[in-house]
Amino acid sequence: MNPRVSILRCKGYGNGEVYDCVKALTDLLGGIGEFVKRGERILVKPNLLIGKRPEAAVTTHPSVVKAVIRLVREAGATPIVGDSPGVGSASRVAEKCGIMDVCKDSGTEFVELKTPVLVENPGGHTFKRLEVAREALAFDGIINLPKLKTHTQMFLTMGVKNIFGCVPGKLKAQLHLTAGVDTDCFAGMLLDLYLFLRPRLTVTDAVVAMEGNGPGSGDPRRLGLVFASRDAVAMDLIITEVLGARREHSPVLKRASEMGLEGAEKEGVVVVGEEIRGVRVSGFRFPPLVSTNFTANLPYFIDRRIRRAFTSRPHITDLRCNCCESCVDICPAGVMEKNEKINIDYDRCIRCFCCQEICPEGAISVKQGWLKSVLDFYSFRHRS
Repeated sequence: MNPRVSILRCKGYGNGEVYDCVKALTDLLGGIGEFVKRGERILVKPNLLIGKRPEAAVTTHPSVVKAVIRLVREAGATPIVGDSPGVGSASRVAEKCGIMDVCKDSGTEFVELKTPVLVENPGGHTFKRLEVAREALAFDGIINLPKLKTHTQMFLTMGVKNIFGCVPGKLKAQLHLTAGVDTDCFAGMLLDLYLFLRPRLTVTDAVVAMEGNGPGSGDPRRLGLVFASRDAVAMDLIITEVLGARREHSPVLKRASEMGLEGAEKEGVVVVGEEIRGVRVSGFRFPPLVSTNFTANLPYFIDRRIRRAFTSRPHITDLRCNCCESCVDICPAGVMEKNEKINIDYDRCIRCFCCQEICPEGAISVKQGWLKSVLDFYSFRHRS
């Protein structure tokens, strides 16, 4: 059966409005009973990147989590909310972004995905073994609730990327060190993780999305949309088109197509609810496209000189930085240190942009290499 993706408009985050919208989305896919059975324990997995208020559009909005909790209960199952941020406690992040209040008010258990366990993944395309949170494996099923955001390395954070939260805390940084220097490899790892955990349903919060310097410090952008699908790859493909981008812009979708995944081909995807042409977004600000691996085969003495000129790199705005050292703690390559200010050893930097993703002050942005900027400028002039 071809993957189905449902799209509906949702003007705001009023609890009744969000519930009605999410229920209608799932009804278009056959109803919540297609994804949840009576007596099951279901992990409701939002995006809990860092602790910011809901209006910052960094985390899944509490109203979306509340709606899904209600639907799971109506199906006769038990919802449990959980995630693992890159730095710090998931509970503290949930408190700051309003999701813990939802759990307390509804009597819903909250669990930290914190205990690493090595699992065999013989069907993996890139990784034959994966380290995931033991807690995430203890449920009958997962409902995946990503926030639609830009992402410097992966272009966009959508359904597939959100499952990375089932990797405990600082193991995320280790995986960046293992695969992050090769964007295609990292995308393959995300897809292997998604295919291994296989969330039963993915509902993407795009009522207010994030554009620009995402995923932690971009600008909120009201889109008034919510997406849902059993197949997160298909859903990610449709969202990318709605935003006006191409599949090739997303390393995850590009790799999914190379792997032959059904959801990566638009011809095989059925869209229900709103039509794509009726909800297209104009002028969405994407992050700069970064590449970290195109100089990998060059001799070191050439790579050292050319890499800075061609590749993007994390750039710290000193006036915004309060030297909290979150970036130093998360850096998988250990190339950041605090003296009078935060310094980066760019010769050893793997360009995984973990620091930019986790910075609570938005002090780290992406700076293009000077030669890449020149080439992009002339390419743009030529196209114009």
